[in-house]
Amino acid sequence: MNIPGWMLIPFAAMLLSIAILPLLPKVGEWWEHNMNKLLVSFLLGVPTAAWLCLHGMSHEIVHQIVYDYFPFILLLMALFVTTGGICIQGDLHATPFTNTKILALGWLLASFMGTTGAAMLLIRLLLSTISQRKYRVHTVLFFIAIVANCGGLLSPLGDPPLFLLFQKGASFTWWMKNMWLEWLLTGAMLLLIYFVVDWVLWRKEPLENLMADGHEQRKITVTGTINVVWLLCVIMSTMFINPTYIPAMGAADAPWYLKLLREWAFIAIIALSWFTTRKKVREDNHYSWTPIMEVACVFIGIFVTMTPALMFLHNMKDVIQGYISEPWHYVYCTGLLSSFLDNAPTAMVFNSMAPEGAIAGLAADPFLKAISMGAVFFGALTYIGNGPNFMVKSIAEQEGINMPSFFGYMAKFSLVVCLPVYIIVQLILI
Repeated sequence: MNIPGWMLIPFAAMLLSIAILPLLPKVGEWWEHNMNKLLVSFLLGVPTAAWLCLHGMSHEIVHQIVYDYFPFILLLMALFVTTGGICIQGDLHATPFTNTKILALGWLLASFMGTTGAAMLLIRLLLSTISQRKYRVHTVLFFIAIVANCGGLLSPLGDPPLFLLFQKGASFTWWMKNMWLEWLLTGAMLLLIYFVVDWVLWRKEPLENLMADGHEQRKITVTGTINVVWLLCVIMSTMFINPTYIPAMGAADAPWYLKLLREWAFIAIIALSWFTTRKKVREDNHYSWTPIMEVACVFIGIFVTMTPALMFLHNMKDVIQGYISEPWHYVYCTGLLSSFLDNAPTAMVFNSMAPEGAIAGLAADPFLKAISMGAVFFGALTYIGNGPNFMVKSIAEQEGINMPSFFGYMAKFSLVVCLPVYIIVQLILI
């Protein structure tokens, strides 16, 4: 069934709410409460879901909530809870070299423990390290780009769209073999830019801040190491509890609880992590449910209201194919929509539009590279482009860092730093 254009209004309103409400006097304070974010999600999502159901599309909305939203949020929650139980304490000397090393470590880890896992593991160490610095916002912004997004390009564990493409038939090592140059060049450029920016700002730091940073150092200690086991369980569950290894999960007549077998494993891991971690470890880690609850409240509205938007895009497939034919077209089309829609279904839509490769249902290699780059990298262009973005922003704000607004993030950082880097990489390699 064709989706009328006006059904995209709820999704546009959801995005505008996230962008504008925090900026309005008094309303911004109201928006800070997660229950109010959930209220906005329901006010926009319920009518959207009702319209789809009344027009015979209940299957689409149920699939979006049960098989897309819940797996998405449970994976993020499993990574958030397990890494939140690993307390890396310390206060390193916050020089540009030290800060760049932390970002580089997160970039290296992101492909193998997920962008969420790497971001949650290192963000508090980074915030503690830069706590005496006056200029801190830029470090968090680069952390979002490098660790919470661009680092996740080398494996299906790195980002959900890559996992879905892996499910379509790509080998587990395809990205490592075919996209390591894109990953390396993008990461190296962003790390170099960060180092230069941090060096300039470090030299502008007030003397008392630099002295405090030099005196208030603590060696790194790690507690809650049992959660390394649970984190490995999350990784193994993501890799092996799927229809590729358990064909019954992918059967057309499989019951819902079998199709969600991996999510049951995530729930069990969350419980095990919570009950096997000493309370003091999470207290020392300043653990709070607020960041993951903010993501859950905002993204339920995004997932529901974007359902007709994705259907509208799919219905326009023939028209769109007339305008996009080269791999580089797919970089920017996938990337643009991944910045505002969920990157996993967006990647699937463009995968279905691209010329088919050797494996049925999978785009040809040049197009698969383009779709992967757009879906993973461009998630850094907005706060809602990837789940960890919102969590990092929320944690930083809890630590007293005044993060830019939705549009401020784009105008001051992502469009002037990240996008030019992506364009350079695309021109060289795709």
